[in-house]
Amino acid sequence: MSLPMPASLSVEIGSLRLANPILVASGTFGYAREMAGMVDVGRLGGIVPKTITQAPRAGNAPWRTIETTAGLLNSIGLDNDGIDAFIDHHLPYLGSLGSPAVVSIAGRTAEEFAQMAERLSQYDEVAAIEMNISCPNVSGGVDFGICPESCRDLIAGVRPHCSKPMLAKLTPNVARIADVAAAAEEGGADGISAINTLLGMAVDWRRKKPLLGNIMGGLSGPAIKPVALRCVYQIAQRVKIPVIGIGGIGTIDDMMEFLVAGASAVQIGTANFNDPTVSTRILDQLPGALAEIGAASVAEIIGTIQTAPPAPANVTGAPVA
Repeated sequence: MSLPMPASLSVEIGSLRLANPILVASGTFGYAREMAGMVDVGRLGGIVPKTITQAPRAGNAPWRTIETTAGLLNSIGLDNDGIDAFIDHHLPYLGSLGSPAVVSIAGRTAEEFAQMAERLSQYDEVAAIEMNISCPNVSGGVDFGICPESCRDLIAGVRPHCSKPMLAKLTPNVARIADVAAAAEEGGADGISAINTLLGMAVDWRRKKPLLGNIMGGLSGPAIKPVALRCVYQIAQRVKIPVIGIGGIGTIDDMMEFLVAGASAVQIGTANFNDPTVSTRILDQLPGALAEIGAASVAEIIGTIQTAPPAPANVTGAPVA
């Protein structure tokens, strides 16, 4: 008696092939060193380290994080040591882990994005580049991501300088996110990461003051999952390039919902703070979830959501032939 073949977990994001569809999101996993004692990081489909900028950034004034009902508000402000320190101190380590490093970059101008992408493209340790055009916590952080034309022009301008697969990370703080995704595709993006955080705030009513030092910040965690699912579904219906789903993923059910809605992979973010092992735990559960619905691979369930109206029924409740 032959045993059933194990399910294929691999997925492709443009020319980037991932052993499985589970990545960890930027800003929630440090530069992987911080988690190495708790997580077998080599098992991950990919690692998206903390967003880097051209020059070092000190970040925003405290408080920088506030727990909310079913979520987390953050206003870190892209605190990082800049691209030089990243290349010298973090990139060699990331390249040694056996899991693709998708480097997240943010620029104040189109020229900065292009310069950073061109420089990072020279390194074999960089598997792909994620263009963070959606950070709500810094001045100008979403400027390129709220207007389809600006998004298209930015991606098109960076594309000739970037030899790596390029992802556009989009903000949900727009009226029609699918329009922005389509513009990114037109500009030459290889994939869409959706979504970044929702803009929110917290208030101390007794002191009559905002709790975050930057007044407003980005909401993440389970509270934003329905919004993220909607965005992924709308984007996947509009574009032909792969979508990476982000937002409130903390269980195998969450992940499967995103895949069925149209995501080719997912990034796990805020859940890492509660349980650093959540990504590998979900990975262990993935083959069983695929077997439950009779799927032999992750690829065959992507975008299989059925949204057609049900067939009309007769008075007995049976479908009308």
